[in-house]
Amino acid sequence: MSWLILIIPIFYLYYRAHKNTYYPNLSHIKLKLNSETPTIPIRILHLSDLHMEKISVTPKQLKQKLEDNTIDLIALTGDYLDKYKSIDKFLNYLSVLHQLKPKYGIYVVFGNHDYLLKSKIDHFQQIIEETGAVVLRNENKVININGQDINIIGIDDYKTKRSDIKKSYEGIKPGINLVLTHDPNIVLKMNNYHFDYLLSGHFHGGQIFWPKPFHLIKMGKLPRKKIIKGLNFHENKPFYINEGLGQTALNIRLGSRPEITLHTLIS
Repeated sequence: MSWLILIIPIFYLYYRAHKNTYYPNLSHIKLKLNSETPTIPIRILHLSDLHMEKISVTPKQLKQKLEDNTIDLIALTGDYLDKYKSIDKFLNYLSVLHQLKPKYGIYVVFGNHDYLLKSKIDHFQQIIEETGAVVLRNENKVININGQDINIIGIDDYKTKRSDIKKSYEGIKPGINLVLTHDPNIVLKMNNYHFDYLLSGHFHGGQIFWPKPFHLIKMGKLPRKKIIKGLNFHENKPFYINEGLGQTALNIRLGSRPEITLHTLIS
Protein backbone atom coordinates (compact mmCIF):
# COMPACT_ATOMS: atom_id res chain seq x y z
CA MET A 1 0.00 0.00 0.00
CA SER A 2 2.98 2.30 0.31
CA TRP A 3 2.80 2.97 -3.44
CA LEU A 4 -0.61 4.61 -2.89
CA ILE A 5 1.02 7.22 -0.71
CA LEU A 6 2.95 8.34 -3.80
CA ILE A 7 0.35 7.73 -6.53
CA ILE A 8 -2.60 9.55 -4.95
CA PRO A 9 -0.80 12.93 -4.49
CA ILE A 10 0.66 12.69 -8.01
CA PHE A 11 -2.76 11.94 -9.50
CA TYR A 12 -4.34 14.80 -7.57
CA LEU A 13 -1.58 17.22 -8.64
CA TYR A 14 -2.00 16.21 -12.27
CA TYR A 15 -5.78 16.67 -12.00
CA ARG A 16 -5.38 20.18 -10.59
CA ALA A 17 -2.72 21.04 -13.16
CA HIS A 18 -4.96 19.93 -16.01
CA LYS A 19 -7.93 21.82 -14.58
CA ASN A 20 -5.86 25.02 -14.61
CA THR A 21 -5.76 24.88 -18.42
CA TYR A 22 -9.53 25.56 -18.60
CA TYR A 23 -9.45 28.89 -16.78
CA PRO A 24 -7.55 31.65 -18.57
CA ASN A 25 -6.48 34.85 -16.90
CA LEU A 26 -7.65 38.06 -18.58
CA SER A 27 -4.76 40.49 -18.05
CA HIS A 28 -5.21 44.26 -18.50
CA ILE A 29 -2.02 46.18 -19.22
CA LYS A 30 -2.05 49.98 -19.42
CA LEU A 31 1.23 51.32 -20.74
CA LYS A 32 2.41 54.89 -21.16
CA LEU A 33 4.66 55.05 -24.21
CA ASN A 34 7.82 57.14 -24.34
CA SER A 35 6.87 58.34 -27.81
CA GLU A 36 7.16 62.06 -28.55
CA THR A 37 4.10 61.74 -30.77
CA PRO A 38 0.77 62.24 -28.95
CA THR A 39 -1.07 58.95 -28.96
CA ILE A 40 -4.75 58.34 -28.51
CA PRO A 41 -5.49 55.18 -26.52
CA ILE A 42 -4.79 52.11 -28.68
CA ARG A 43 -6.50 48.94 -27.47
CA ILE A 44 -4.79 45.70 -28.49
CA LEU A 45 -5.94 42.14 -27.87
CA HIS A 46 -2.89 39.89 -27.68
CA LEU A 47 -2.99 36.09 -27.89
CA SER A 48 -0.09 33.70 -28.29
CA ASP A 49 0.74 29.99 -28.31
CA LEU A 50 -2.76 28.63 -28.95
CA HIS A 51 -1.35 25.12 -29.66
CA MET A 52 -4.44 23.50 -31.16
CA GLU A 53 -3.24 20.03 -30.18
CA LYS A 54 -3.22 20.93 -26.47
CA ILE A 55 -5.76 23.65 -25.74
CA SER A 56 -8.62 23.54 -23.23
CA VAL A 57 -10.08 27.04 -23.70
CA THR A 58 -12.88 26.81 -26.29
CA PRO A 59 -13.73 29.39 -28.99
CA LYS A 60 -17.04 30.03 -27.21
CA GLN A 61 -15.25 30.68 -23.92
CA LEU A 62 -12.84 33.03 -25.66
CA LYS A 63 -15.70 35.01 -27.17
CA GLN A 64 -17.55 35.26 -23.86
CA LYS A 65 -14.42 36.61 -22.19
CA LEU A 66 -13.94 39.33 -24.77
CA GLU A 67 -17.20 40.31 -26.44
CA ASP A 68 -17.83 43.31 -24.16
CA ASN A 69 -14.44 44.91 -24.91
CA THR A 70 -13.63 47.53 -27.53
CA ILE A 71 -10.66 46.32 -29.56
CA ASP A 72 -8.68 48.36 -32.08
CA LEU A 73 -6.49 45.52 -33.33
CA ILE A 74 -5.66 41.92 -32.56
CA ALA A 75 -2.08 40.64 -32.37
CA LEU A 76 -1.37 36.90 -32.64
CA THR A 77 2.23 35.99 -31.87
CA GLY A 78 2.75 32.45 -33.07
CA ASP A 79 2.62 28.73 -32.29
CA TYR A 80 -0.92 27.94 -33.39
CA LEU A 81 -0.45 24.28 -34.30
CA ASP A 82 1.96 21.47 -35.03
CA LYS A 83 -0.02 19.51 -37.62
CA TYR A 84 -1.73 20.41 -40.87
CA LYS A 85 -4.91 18.62 -39.79
CA SER A 86 -5.31 21.15 -36.97
CA ILE A 87 -5.88 24.07 -39.34
CA ASP A 88 -9.68 23.74 -39.36
CA LYS A 89 -9.71 23.83 -35.57
CA PHE A 90 -7.56 26.96 -35.59
CA LEU A 91 -9.94 28.62 -38.05
CA ASN A 92 -12.73 28.27 -35.46
CA TYR A 93 -10.73 30.44 -33.07
CA LEU A 94 -9.82 32.88 -35.83
CA SER A 95 -13.51 33.18 -36.75
CA VAL A 96 -14.34 34.18 -33.17
CA LEU A 97 -11.62 36.83 -33.28
CA HIS A 98 -13.09 38.28 -36.46
CA GLN A 99 -16.50 38.35 -34.76
CA LEU A 100 -15.01 40.66 -32.12
CA LYS A 101 -14.75 43.21 -34.96
CA PRO A 102 -11.33 44.74 -34.30
CA LYS A 103 -11.44 48.17 -35.96
CA TYR A 104 -8.04 47.90 -37.63
CA GLY A 105 -7.73 44.18 -38.23
CA ILE A 106 -5.91 41.05 -37.10
CA TYR A 107 -2.13 40.71 -37.48
CA VAL A 108 -0.34 37.37 -37.35
CA VAL A 109 3.25 36.17 -37.01
CA PHE A 110 4.45 32.57 -36.94
CA GLY A 111 6.34 30.67 -34.23
CA ASN A 112 8.67 27.68 -34.19
CA HIS A 113 5.83 25.13 -33.90
CA ASP A 114 4.04 26.53 -36.95
CA TYR A 115 7.13 25.81 -39.01
CA LEU A 116 6.71 22.11 -38.29
CA LEU A 117 4.30 22.36 -41.25
CA LYS A 118 7.44 22.74 -43.40
CA SER A 119 6.44 23.20 -47.06
CA LYS A 120 2.79 23.65 -46.10
CA ILE A 121 3.45 26.84 -44.13
CA ASP A 122 2.78 29.00 -47.21
CA HIS A 123 -0.60 27.35 -47.67
CA PHE A 124 -1.36 27.95 -43.99
CA GLN A 125 -0.55 31.63 -44.53
CA GLN A 126 -2.84 31.74 -47.56
CA ILE A 127 -5.72 30.22 -45.58
CA ILE A 128 -5.26 32.77 -42.78
CA GLU A 129 -5.15 35.69 -45.21
CA GLU A 130 -8.29 34.49 -46.97
CA THR A 131 -10.15 35.26 -43.72
CA GLY A 132 -8.98 38.88 -43.89
CA ALA A 133 -6.17 38.64 -41.33
CA VAL A 134 -2.69 39.92 -42.22
CA VAL A 135 0.37 37.64 -41.91
CA LEU A 136 3.69 39.44 -41.45
CA ARG A 137 6.92 37.56 -42.09
CA ASN A 138 9.81 40.00 -41.78
CA GLU A 139 7.69 42.85 -43.09
CA ASN A 140 5.59 45.72 -41.84
CA LYS A 141 2.28 47.41 -42.41
CA VAL A 142 1.19 50.95 -41.57
CA ILE A 143 -2.24 51.71 -40.18
CA ASN A 144 -3.61 55.10 -39.23
CA ILE A 145 -5.64 55.53 -36.07
CA ASN A 146 -7.24 58.98 -35.90
CA GLY A 147 -4.31 60.62 -37.67
CA GLN A 148 -1.63 58.64 -35.82
CA ASP A 149 0.53 56.27 -37.91
CA ILE A 150 1.14 52.88 -36.30
CA ASN A 151 3.91 50.78 -37.83
CA ILE A 152 3.04 47.13 -37.23
CA ILE A 153 6.34 45.28 -37.62
CA GLY A 154 6.19 41.50 -37.87
CA ILE A 155 9.52 39.77 -37.23
CA ASP A 156 9.61 36.09 -38.15
CA ASP A 157 10.57 33.37 -35.66
CA TYR A 158 13.91 33.89 -33.95
CA LYS A 159 14.26 30.37 -32.53
CA THR A 160 14.24 28.77 -35.99
CA LYS A 161 16.61 31.46 -37.37
CA ARG A 162 14.00 33.00 -39.65
CA SER A 163 14.22 36.51 -38.20
CA ASP A 164 15.42 39.34 -40.40
CA ILE A 165 15.15 42.52 -38.34
CA LYS A 166 16.59 44.78 -41.04
CA LYS A 167 14.10 43.55 -43.63
CA SER A 168 11.25 43.85 -41.14
CA TYR A 169 12.02 47.55 -40.70
CA GLU A 170 12.42 48.39 -44.39
CA GLY A 171 10.56 51.53 -45.39
CA ILE A 172 9.58 52.43 -41.83
CA LYS A 173 8.57 56.08 -41.45
CA PRO A 174 7.96 58.09 -38.26
CA GLY A 175 5.14 56.71 -36.13
CA ILE A 176 4.47 54.35 -33.25
CA ASN A 177 6.50 51.15 -33.76
CA LEU A 178 4.58 48.08 -32.57
CA VAL A 179 6.61 44.88 -33.02
CA LEU A 180 5.00 41.44 -33.16
CA THR A 181 7.24 38.41 -32.85
CA HIS A 182 7.12 34.97 -31.27
CA ASP A 183 10.40 34.52 -29.39
CA PRO A 184 11.14 37.48 -27.09
CA ASN A 185 14.87 36.70 -27.00
CA ILE A 186 15.11 38.81 -30.15
CA VAL A 187 14.89 42.01 -28.09
CA LEU A 188 18.52 41.40 -27.11
CA LYS A 189 19.42 41.81 -30.80
CA MET A 190 17.43 45.01 -31.31
CA ASN A 191 19.63 47.62 -29.65
CA ASN A 192 19.86 49.55 -32.93
CA TYR A 193 16.17 49.27 -33.79
CA HIS A 194 13.55 51.43 -32.16
CA PHE A 195 10.28 50.01 -30.94
CA ASP A 196 7.67 51.56 -28.70
CA TYR A 197 6.24 48.20 -27.67
CA LEU A 198 6.99 44.58 -28.53
CA LEU A 199 4.55 41.69 -28.08
CA SER A 200 5.68 38.05 -27.91
CA GLY A 201 5.02 34.66 -26.32
CA HIS A 202 6.95 31.38 -26.52
CA PHE A 203 7.67 30.53 -22.86
CA HIS A 204 4.10 29.74 -21.62
CA GLY A 205 5.01 31.46 -18.35
CA GLY A 206 7.02 28.31 -17.69
CA GLN A 207 3.82 26.20 -18.02
CA ILE A 208 5.13 24.29 -15.04
CA PHE A 209 6.55 27.21 -13.11
CA TRP A 210 9.26 26.58 -10.56
CA PRO A 211 10.80 29.43 -8.54
CA LYS A 212 13.66 29.35 -11.05
CA PRO A 213 12.82 28.36 -14.66
CA PHE A 214 15.61 25.79 -15.01
CA HIS A 215 13.57 23.81 -17.54
CA LEU A 216 13.60 26.84 -19.89
CA ILE A 217 17.37 27.44 -19.79
CA LYS A 218 17.84 26.05 -23.30
CA MET A 219 15.27 28.52 -24.64
CA GLY A 220 17.65 31.47 -24.63
CA LYS A 221 19.18 34.23 -22.54
CA LEU A 222 15.94 35.70 -21.19
CA PRO A 223 14.97 32.60 -19.15
CA ARG A 224 18.48 32.60 -17.70
CA LYS A 225 17.66 36.09 -16.46
CA LYS A 226 14.33 34.74 -15.08
CA ILE A 227 12.43 36.80 -17.68
CA ILE A 228 9.68 34.49 -18.94
CA LYS A 229 6.37 36.38 -18.74
CA GLY A 230 4.65 39.71 -18.31
CA LEU A 231 5.81 43.27 -18.89
CA ASN A 232 9.58 43.77 -19.07
CA PHE A 233 12.03 46.39 -20.33
CA HIS A 234 15.24 46.21 -22.34
CA GLU A 235 17.21 49.46 -22.63
CA ASN A 236 14.07 51.27 -21.42
CA LYS A 237 12.02 49.77 -24.26
CA PRO A 238 8.93 47.80 -23.10
CA PHE A 239 8.13 44.29 -24.23
CA TYR A 240 5.46 41.85 -23.13
CA ILE A 241 5.66 38.05 -22.93
CA ASN A 242 2.22 36.43 -23.08
CA GLU A 243 1.83 33.15 -21.17
CA GLY A 244 -0.05 31.55 -24.06
CA LEU A 245 -3.51 30.09 -24.41
CA GLY A 246 -2.55 26.46 -25.06
CA GLN A 247 0.10 24.03 -23.86
CA THR A 248 2.74 21.70 -25.26
CA ALA A 249 3.76 18.16 -24.24
CA LEU A 250 1.30 17.50 -21.38
CA ASN A 251 -1.91 19.52 -21.26
CA ILE A 252 -1.19 20.83 -17.77
CA ARG A 253 -0.18 24.03 -16.01
CA LEU A 254 1.32 24.46 -12.55
CA GLY A 255 1.99 27.95 -11.26
CA SER A 256 0.76 29.42 -14.53
CA ARG A 257 -2.55 29.85 -16.33
CA PRO A 258 -3.56 30.39 -19.95
CA GLU A 259 -3.51 34.11 -20.72
CA ILE A 260 -5.58 36.58 -22.71
CA THR A 261 -4.08 40.07 -22.67
CA LEU A 262 -5.69 43.44 -23.37
CA HIS A 263 -3.14 46.23 -23.80
CA THR A 264 -4.07 49.91 -23.71
CA LEU A 265 -1.31 52.18 -25.04
CA ILE A 266 -1.28 55.89 -24.23
CA SER A 267 1.31 58.67 -24.40
